[in-house]
Amino acid sequence: MSPAVPIGRVARTWWPLAASWLFMSAELPAIVAVVARLPDAEVNLAAFGGVVFPLALIVESPVIMLLAASTALCQDWEAYRRMYRWMMWAGAVLTALHLAVAVTPLYDLVVRGLIGAPDAIVGPARLGLVLMTPWTWAIAYRRFHQGVLIRFGRSRTVGVGTAVRLAVDAVLLAGGYAWGGVQGAAVGAAAISAGVVAEALYVRQAVRPVLAGPLKDRPRLAAPLTARGFLKFYVPLVLTSFLTLVAQPIGSAAISRMPQAVASLAAWPAISGLLFILRSGGIAFNEVVVALLDEPGSTRPLRRFTAVLAAGGTALTLLLAATPLAGVWFRGVAGLSPELAELALRGLPLIWPLAALSVLQSWFQGVLLHARRTRGVTEAVAVYLAVSTGVLAAGARMQRPGGPFDGGEVPGVIVALVALAAAALAQTAWLGWRSAPARRAVNARDAESGVSNRPAQTS
Repeated sequence: MSPAVPIGRVARTWWPLAASWLFMSAELPAIVAVVARLPDAEVNLAAFGGVVFPLALIVESPVIMLLAASTALCQDWEAYRRMYRWMMWAGAVLTALHLAVAVTPLYDLVVRGLIGAPDAIVGPARLGLVLMTPWTWAIAYRRFHQGVLIRFGRSRTVGVGTAVRLAVDAVLLAGGYAWGGVQGAAVGAAAISAGVVAEALYVRQAVRPVLAGPLKDRPRLAAPLTARGFLKFYVPLVLTSFLTLVAQPIGSAAISRMPQAVASLAAWPAISGLLFILRSGGIAFNEVVVALLDEPGSTRPLRRFTAVLAAGGTALTLLLAATPLAGVWFRGVAGLSPELAELALRGLPLIWPLAALSVLQSWFQGVLLHARRTRGVTEAVAVYLAVSTGVLAAGARMQRPGGPFDGGEVPGVIVALVALAAAALAQTAWLGWRSAPARRAVNARDAESGVSNRPAQTS
């Protein structure tokens, strides 16, 4: 019997991707740290975290899952060419949409009407959104080609690209801080936009040897990727990313209608940045599952790695919540005022399960992607959005005048964190249920393929 995939190979595939996500997770805290030290910090933090970043993410949602799609589908040159054409077309259309929202009357309709943003943040947010214009196309290009790199065993290159992105971020942020005469939301938007463009340019160079060699030389699949096959696989993923990201402006809209609105919107980017760091290892695991599950003998080491990763993320979160480290983070690193830091610390205990849940979501979701059953992923995110929206609506309703908690003054950011935790738990449960048949199938495949339950001795 041949040995199973060694768990060391799972770790080697995972750690460069985890490093990449960890580098990216440092981006938002770095922006918060600089904006918090510039004039009108609270207003600009609220503008960036409550309007600019959520809206930019909404616009890019149709291309955000290109990483998973190209990892799963770019198995020959023809499939790559078909997906490349779609990626470039989508990038152009979404960039035009971004500009339309930023510079036309749509802006007031969305920001004032739908989000209900406080008047103080509307102006700074518009400038920041304009500066984010290159973001979507650059994201589409680099995520698509990162999937190709992962598919052909070049996951380390992905981490290098993210380091390039952070270096450019650091230069722009340092320049904005040294100048001190520009709005903080604009500094953050310019830095994040320039960083992702630099990363896309690096990935363009890094992927060329793969395109010219292993991918182009690979035999064409007997069943080529058709437009119908691609859309059947990808449309549910588009809906998934859209529903995931639309939760952010919904959260901003709810927070804007609850007590301490501006303070809550200002604290939210710092909490989100820390949460991104804690979840980065779990998020990176999704592409590992997709890339390795093709191989017989991979299910057991992937399950073991899931357990280790979930336990580690939970332990780190609890360590932060139970020690002074969180205070050091929010006051020292993020540079929040004492009042905003105290607000962030109040919400921290609510996020302790999220690191582990992100690992489980990646495991279940990766199995579904491998089985080409992407509809279950979309359903799970719809469950997430329904639960999150329900909790946020209830929190806002109960605190309005005449409501059961009228005068209770529970800050919006606390309600938002409760909604986030409840929604993530519901999403994970749904993914586990929908992926159960696919997990049984890969377990049966390994049992019938003559693969030993014992891992290989070399790793």
